[in-house]
Amino acid sequence: MAKKEHISETPATHMLRKHQIIFSDHAYPYEEHGGTSSSAQALGLAEHLVIKTLVMQDENAKPLIVLMHGDCKVSTKNLARAIPCKSIEPCKPEVAQRHSGYQVGGTSPFGLKRVMPIYVEASILQLEKIYINGGRRGYLVALAPQVLVELLAAQPVHCALQD
Repeated sequence: MAKKEHISETPATHMLRKHQIIFSDHAYPYEEHGGTSSSAQALGLAEHLVIKTLVMQDENAKPLIVLMHGDCKVSTKNLARAIPCKSIEPCKPEVAQRHSGYQVGGTSPFGLKRVMPIYVEASILQLEKIYINGGRRGYLVALAPQVLVELLAAQPVHCALQD
């Protein structure tokens, strides 16, 4: 029997366990700049089920999190209209890391260093199961998407653009 790779605890998994959320661990070989396509391929998943956690900011440099399908992009115009605010842009990697407490490529919406509003592409909530970063590079957790709303108070928005 193959030995299961040991996954160390992260702030994300600590939060999930504390709230008794059912999830499964999925480790994969991390690839620099590989994004969701490399994690989906390594785990044999459809990229649409792999959810990316993006740290962005509004025109006043107030941070926020956007959760998006791996095979889609965020329409910052549609997101700004939905929130509402004037404009939204991605944070620079070092700023994103400062806000989230996670290394870019390992950002999870769970166990964030700083409380930020979280927005989720509405169609994600229609899926049966999602794969989302578990708090370090090369590590996803699978769980029910409703957890995003129940535990994180993520607000559904329509801002997806097909990649």
